[in-house]
Amino acid sequence: MSTLCRACLTLFDAGTRCHACRSPRVLAHPELDRLSIAHMDCDAFYASVEKRDNPDLRDKPVIVGGGTRGVVATCCYIARISGVRSAMPMFQALKLCPEAVVVKPRFEVYAEVSRAIRAMMADLTPAIEPLSLDEAFLDLTGTARLHGAPPAVLMARLVRRMEEELGVSGSVGLSHNKFLAKIASDLDKPRGFSVIGQAETADFLSRQHVRIIWGVGTATQAALEAAGIRTIRDLLRWDRRDLSARFGSTGDRLWRLARGEDTRPVAAERAVKSISKETTFNDDTSDPDVLDGHLWRLAVQVADRAKAKGLAGRTVVLKLKRSDFSLLSRRHALSDATQMADRIHVEGRRLLDAAQPVGPVRLIGIGLADLCPGERADLSNDLLEPDLARRRKAEAATDAIRARFGADAIIKGRALR
Repeated sequence: MSTLCRACLTLFDAGTRCHACRSPRVLAHPELDRLSIAHMDCDAFYASVEKRDNPDLRDKPVIVGGGTRGVVATCCYIARISGVRSAMPMFQALKLCPEAVVVKPRFEVYAEVSRAIRAMMADLTPAIEPLSLDEAFLDLTGTARLHGAPPAVLMARLVRRMEEELGVSGSVGLSHNKFLAKIASDLDKPRGFSVIGQAETADFLSRQHVRIIWGVGTATQAALEAAGIRTIRDLLRWDRRDLSARFGSTGDRLWRLARGEDTRPVAAERAVKSISKETTFNDDTSDPDVLDGHLWRLAVQVADRAKAKGLAGRTVVLKLKRSDFSLLSRRHALSDATQMADRIHVEGRRLLDAAQPVGPVRLIGIGLADLCPGERADLSNDLLEPDLARRRKAEAATDAIRARFGADAIIKGRALR
């Protein structure tokens, strides 16, 4: 059986300790030298960077996030012992872990570390698909001849180099497709390395809850449980056509993933074609004030991303998912490109009003398409929007205040709905 020492990166046949350095940090798997699709996920990335830069925080529970009205961006593993989780409201996190040290995010620092990690990945393969600042897929097919080592050794070398040179750790999943590699990277955090081979795929998946499937959140899980589906073994009992009839395209996706089928390639980073944000509700809603409040917050996030990337969009796209999982999409082409939250929200609200009645919805999203350089944004003096210049100045002033004093420094009333 192929065995890898994660301490000194020696490969040997078998054993519970490394033959070269006697370390017990060994990984054994019969397909270790053949699998080539990897997923690397940094461990509590933002919090790890903060602890690296401030050693006084090393043994303390650290939460990275906004003020009392904000949410947890991430937290260290010490805070997670108390039940703190990402995206949790800050007031709730501090109730669970009152001794936590709250640190404001420093996204420019995290982005710098992320670029350094990406450069290390590029030393191994050009086939890198980033998912966020702190995680990415890598396709290492054919790299063994170039580097003189199989993908498992290259990934162990990558995370060791991250710790030594950048002071952050990561967990690796290695498998024969992206779906299983991502599952594997989460099996043994932090500083983990897990493998799911082809021979064990069916048995491994049949013992898992449907929550393990990427994209199955609270709402989807509830819908599946209402159909009597709690585990992947339950999914395997369903006919493909019946799943598709009940859950649409989601049903077909679940049928394939339950069998470990995922043919998606690792797609190297391409030019951004659209910018969007969406949110799924805990309970379906048709309340216009609630929908409008979420629409505004999402529009601000889309605008912030567009401005950060120096892009603008000529088309506003609204996405709704009904309670029966059916999707409704509406789009409107603007007279000129925009990167203003105000315009994105106004057009999104018009699309929402025009789509009524759609009944209760479980998800709402807003986005920009037909992207172009940001310097061409919001330049026209459209007769339909005579106050555009005033609104543009007002938003620029708001952005300046938020940049200086934080995202919660100035909030519109509709954002509190």
